[in-house]
Amino acid sequence: MNTLVIAEVADGKVRKSTHSAISFARQAGGAFSVLVIGPGSKHAAAEITAFGATKVLVAEDASLVHVLAERFAPTVAAVAKDFDVVVTTASSFGKDLAPRVAAKLSAGYASDVASVKLDGDKLAYKRPMFAGNAYGWCSITTAKQVVTVRQSEFTAAEPSGGASPIESVTPAPLDAAAARVEFVSLEAAKSERPDLGEARVIVSGGRALKEKFAEVLDPLATLLGAAVGASRAACDAGFAPPELQVGQTGRVVAPQLYVAIGISGAIQHLAGMKSSKTIVAINKDPDAPIFQVADYGLVADLFVAVPALVEELKKG
Repeated sequence: MNTLVIAEVADGKVRKSTHSAISFARQAGGAFSVLVIGPGSKHAAAEITAFGATKVLVAEDASLVHVLAERFAPTVAAVAKDFDVVVTTASSFGKDLAPRVAAKLSAGYASDVASVKLDGDKLAYKRPMFAGNAYGWCSITTAKQVVTVRQSEFTAAEPSGGASPIESVTPAPLDAAAARVEFVSLEAAKSERPDLGEARVIVSGGRALKEKFAEVLDPLATLLGAAVGASRAACDAGFAPPELQVGQTGRVVAPQLYVAIGISGAIQHLAGMKSSKTIVAINKDPDAPIFQVADYGLVADLFVAVPALVEELKKG
């Protein structure tokens, strides 16, 4: 298989989530190339030349100055005509772009892929079903295939040495869909903490924290250099902003350490974090489902336990 990896670029840098898509391409076998598209692509392309790609393709001009899937899709589809498989990470960027590319290529589409294997002369994809409580294998029968992969299931690729050549790609003409879309503005939350999708440590809170969500979690997150996450219940109740939501309908994460505080462990939340390497849970309910996936559990009042933990960490 000849695979095209679509890189995600933010602030002139390739996002770490792209490394998971590269891991998929390596596992799928065959050669792969990387397409870096959008604002800052020319500068960002140099970051990805040491990962073993046949070549790094760069598409950047005035028509691609803003990240709009309708404007990116024609160029991605044009480049993808020379490839068998198109892959990107199942981030908001990937989930927006990939289906549009698949439609333009008349290609089958598999989303949220958790694993890939060669089944005879075809690739088979493992995908979650029923909120991640079951997995099934599927294959795509069209000549070209488009997939998005879960960052939490594919370990970020490391540089393999060498230097892939960089080639410029002429962006494809905009189509009718692109012409009807206009970039108005971007309102992005600014934070000094790591991004949820790239953090090695995440401290996450549930509805039990109520109005003391930040008061209890922030000191611990600061000491651990962690990102802050939240359950859907905490976000719906207004105790945490929606961009912090971890779960089936939020961010799917797999940090080295996930600390769940006051989170009962609903199926939807577990689907978004149970691939974390080490899970620590603090909850006063000994029967909370979160303890079924936790590596370490503490049955205690979080308003007492978390401040005590913070004080102990400060001593260290």
